[in-house]
Amino acid sequence: NISCFGGMEFSPFKLKAGVSEESMFKAADEAVKGLMAKEEGFLGHALLRAADNTYVDVLFATSQERASAICAKWVGNAFCQSYLEKIEESSVRIAFYQRIH
Repeated sequence: NISCFGGMEFSPFKLKAGVSEESMFKAADEAVKGLMAKEEGFLGHALLRAADNTYVDVLFATSQERASAICAKWVGNAFCQSYLEKIEESSVRIAFYQRIH
């Protein structure tokens, strides 16, 4: 139940030139199904878009520690590789938050 989340990853980013949203959605879904959804403490994942076409990757978990641990597994994971390849690395500002209220 996502309303019970205790921590999250919140990471603004931009797509690489020429990458479509549709291909990003497909790659993100693959990452969720192949890795994230199988991880202890995972509660949900969302992609957000701002008016300036900046995106935000959000992962909800039972704790900030679990969110961080799950995201630490992305690099080098076959299910996450396509998603990560679509993101402009220099634009990423990954951050983890603990729910306090």
